[in-house]
Amino acid sequence: MNQVVRKAVVPAAGLGTRFLPATKATPKEMLPVVDKPAIQYVVEEAVAAGLTDLLFITGRSKRPLEDHFDRNFELEASLGRKHDEEKLALVTEPTDLARIHYVRQGDPLGLGHAVLTAEDHIGDEPFAVMLGDDLIDPRDPILPRMMEARARFGGSVVCLMEVPPQSISLYGCAAVDGDPVDGLVRVTDLVEKPEADSAPSSYAVIGRYLLDPSVFTVLRRTEPGRGGEIQLTDALRELASLPAEQGGGVHGVVFRGRRYDTGDRLSYLQANVVLASEREDLGPQFRDWLRDFVATWS
Repeated sequence: MNQVVRKAVVPAAGLGTRFLPATKATPKEMLPVVDKPAIQYVVEEAVAAGLTDLLFITGRSKRPLEDHFDRNFELEASLGRKHDEEKLALVTEPTDLARIHYVRQGDPLGLGHAVLTAEDHIGDEPFAVMLGDDLIDPRDPILPRMMEARARFGGSVVCLMEVPPQSISLYGCAAVDGDPVDGLVRVTDLVEKPEADSAPSSYAVIGRYLLDPSVFTVLRRTEPGRGGEIQLTDALRELASLPAEQGGGVHGVVFRGRRYDTGDRLSYLQANVVLASEREDLGPQFRDWLRDFVATWS
């Protein structure tokens, strides 16, 4: 229970079909949010929470993602010769963020399967799972709160967000015991993408998990579920019913901060507008232009 969490798993094997044709030859994780790839925000969030060892679960056509976090000696040398220290720092920053490893998922058998491929790297340690489509605003960090919850209760911790009933079918949904106390709830059951009229609550599981290593034992016996895939939600459902001495128990931290789904086109555009508007270097001019632009549509 008191183990320090230092590793994160970042599933990044998806095809990104919602962004075709942009993602035909470019991984969806590399689509820019203002001027950084979306995946870099996720890595920076992990590092800010004290996670220093990241494992990316990748697939075919993900080489640009690996290249982004590797050295680019030619570009660095060119910028060095020009004494362009500002751009040189931007190029080397991703390389120096954390220790990053890669493993290929192979068959696309679901999020649960992707997490299971990380077992050899994670070993017998608690770890975070961070989905690259979820961009959490750095002013509203959630991982530290999840770590506090695990230190207090043990087991696994999920990040929950209240969503409108018509949206719950897009997420895993958590049944909870009572109302949140200090933003924490005990999760009693989970259902993957339920219809609105059968959802056990309005709490959606979003892309941040803090998992006990016992999840690997459960995932190995988890049968394919919704969509014919091995669902992490189904494994967490079993963990919620297991005793603490078996690594069981699931709690939820209710997130009420700023979050963007960069796998959704509208939310992706919103993320770009919000983050660009708040930048010191871009914000003033961009906000002026945005006000004029919006006025033409009013």
